[in-house]
Amino acid sequence: MSGIHEKAPEGAPREAVLILGGGLTGGALALALASGGIPSVVIDAAPRARHFEEAFDGRASAAAAGSKRLLEVLGVWGGMAGEVQPIDDILVTEGRVSEGSFAHFLHFDHRETGRGPFGWLTENRHLRREIRRRLEEEPLITLVDETRVGDLTSGPAEAEALATDGRRWRGALAVICEGRGSSTAETAGFRYARWSYDQTGLVATIRHERPHEGVAHEYFLPSGPFAVLPLTGNRSSLVWTEKPEPARAVMAAGEDAFLREVRRRMGGMLGELELEGPRWSYPLSFSLAYDYVKPRLALLGDSAHAVHPIAGQGLNLGFRDVAALAEVLTEALRRGEDIGALDVLERYQRRRRFDNAAMGLGMDAMNRLFSNDSAILRAVRGFGLSAVEKLAPLKRRFMAQAAGEMGDLPRLLRGEPL
Repeated sequence: MSGIHEKAPEGAPREAVLILGGGLTGGALALALASGGIPSVVIDAAPRARHFEEAFDGRASAAAAGSKRLLEVLGVWGGMAGEVQPIDDILVTEGRVSEGSFAHFLHFDHRETGRGPFGWLTENRHLRREIRRRLEEEPLITLVDETRVGDLTSGPAEAEALATDGRRWRGALAVICEGRGSSTAETAGFRYARWSYDQTGLVATIRHERPHEGVAHEYFLPSGPFAVLPLTGNRSSLVWTEKPEPARAVMAAGEDAFLREVRRRMGGMLGELELEGPRWSYPLSFSLAYDYVKPRLALLGDSAHAVHPIAGQGLNLGFRDVAALAEVLTEALRRGEDIGALDVLERYQRRRRFDNAAMGLGMDAMNRLFSNDSAILRAVRGFGLSAVEKLAPLKRRFMAQAAGEMGDLPRLLRGEPL
């Protein structure tokens, strides 16, 4: 347990920011705020031990270059040496498994950009552990574990979080980052555009005979994208989108049958395969908040926007939120402003709402374009992939987008302290 530093910056309330949710984005926000001199209280429903569990849970995330720089500034990245795998190349393929061939290819080669890898893949357990380790080292952060917030209110001067056990905390503002479907955000009056996809996401990790050479493969199939993402060693993370009924059959199948279906999609490029750890499945959906802020309240990460995993950008969008909000609040505090005032929080909303909406709706459109077997759309897809492959300026733009280098980046995403 960490205590709040006794000498908080002048003008900052002793409990300046209440952070509801201590996961990857909530933890990163607390560290980012502390780097700018702002204390916080992180209230999380999970027990402390959950953050240090070594058992592999099948989940992995791709950190773009900006996210890597943010984690470096916050002192997280250095503790993950040997547990991150660079993504040097991305190979996009479109076709039908039933035909045994894939007609259209798009190759993103990191050597064409001169910027290094497109991203770094790591298992979430390693990232979760290192963020928690840094949280416990930081004197400006108080950690409250195994605690659920039953009521969140905001008044003219402060926000108040009331736990189900009767404890309460007050701060200049409260940030909700409890993941998608946050009941706290709903109760606080935030409204969303939402829809469900007729798709299920399957996640598993495989060991393979041959090295992956740092290449991420994305197969666009009629049922949805099928991604093979490189992990450390001769291992890869599978992110498989399937229609619900076939997905249930795949999950119910034995290991040998599951791997046969994986080989049918991948071919023999990685040699013999075996499963590492369990398989996971979850329904896919889209959620986008109409507003990210109210007086004394703000949404962050998946509580503000939950997007299709087709491009693997969910965590990076959350870290962009972290960097933008921390920069807005730090600058406001240094100017002597009330960091929970609506006009201050709206600066964060202006910086993030359009970017998140554009990315989320873009991924939605891409999924709808590729996840079908229409002959007309197959022709459009083939033309599009061929055009991007052949037109160097367009291809460079897509590669910059994949690396998270587009737009006006906050300081932390540029590797600069607040």
